[in-house]
Amino acid sequence: QVQLVESGGGLVQAGGSLRLSCAASGRTFSAYVMGWFRQTPGKERDFVAGISRSGGVTNYANSVKGRFTVSRDNAKNTVYLQMNSLKPEDTAVYYCAAVETSVIYTTALYYDYWGQGTQVTVSS
Repeated sequence: QVQLVESGGGLVQAGGSLRLSCAASGRTFSAYVMGWFRQTPGKERDFVAGISRSGGVTNYANSVKGRFTVSRDNAKNTVYLQMNSLKPEDTAVYYCAAVETSVIYTTALYYDYWGQGTQVTVSS
């Protein structure tokens, strides 16, 4: 079992930045690929970014490439999502997720553990 707790969401103006954190507890953090997803009301949970177990490989949705950066600190059992140049369309609840695998899945279905989510609101 892995417990995930996100933090760092909030209200920001367009063009601004936020850094989300996801703290993990439970089993060995470095055994898990970590993903960030986001969801707006009435829509599916969409992939934003993922990072390999070591942190050496990352993957991003096209909509956030060049603006968002995912990273992890296995010593601190934490994964981060640095979000720059935010746009109103980035407004969503952001979730971190974990799966014990070597593959960075981009589909929410494959992730086994989820945090409670943190709201990000970008005003125009």
